[in-house]
Parts: sequence; structure tokens; C-alpha cells
Amino acid sequence: MILGIGSDLIDIRRIEKTIARFGDRFLDRVFTPEERVRSDRRAKRIESYAKRYAAKEACSKALGTGFRRGVYWRDLGVVNLPGGRPSLVLTGGALERLKALTPPGLAARIDLTLTDEPPIAQALVIITAVPA
Repeated sequence: MILGIGSDLIDIRRIEKTIARFGDRFLDRVFTPEERVRSDRRAKRIESYAKRYAAKEACSKALGTGFRRGVYWRDLGVVNLPGGRPSLVLTGGALERLKALTPPGLAARIDLTLTDEPPIAQALVIITAVPA
């Protein structure tokens, strides 16, 4: 059963300009420490940040809240599962919202796909309820 779908497109140049202007202040506000380490190690650092930003936007839409009602940027962390597939780990208000969306006896699964074709980065999030 689909609980939520969210999609987002971002102009990579916008993220590049924001990082150039605000630096660590922006990065610390939006990204988890793990996301920062992973993005900073990549050859295409800015593209990595842009895709993660789009993933957070898409997930907030799939939750049905956007960034309000206790859902904050760092509550949504993009991670890679053991096989390399991207996913999101939710904490704080985002996790509480996910729990509220998930019917009793079921578990939430978050599927995420990321792509970029400069100057655009895109993310799609589908939240489903599966047998626990």
C-alpha cells in the first residue's frame, strides 16, 4: 500500500551558489554529519549535495508535511544500504510523522531514486506499507 509519493527537481547551480555564499552554516543546517562526509569525499561534491537536497524535499512531500509540523531538514538523512541502494533514515519529527502514517501491523519502507543531468538533480521517494 502506498502511503506517500514525493518528487523534486533542483538546479545544481542553485545549491552551488548557496554553498559558496553560506558555506558551513547552510551545510550544517540541512545535512547530517554522515551526509557531509559522503558528499565531501565525492569528485562531484556539489551534485551529491544537490541530489541529497532534492531527496529531502521529495521525502517531506511524501510525508505530506513539507518542512513544517516538526519536520526538519536534518530529520531526513540520505544513506546507502549495504548493496549501495540509496534510502532515507528518518529521525525526530519526520520519524513521528512516518509512524503516524503507517497502519498498525505494517512497517514503512522508503524507496528513493536519485539522478542528475547537470544542471538538474532529481529525487523520487515512494513510501509504502509492507508486512512487518
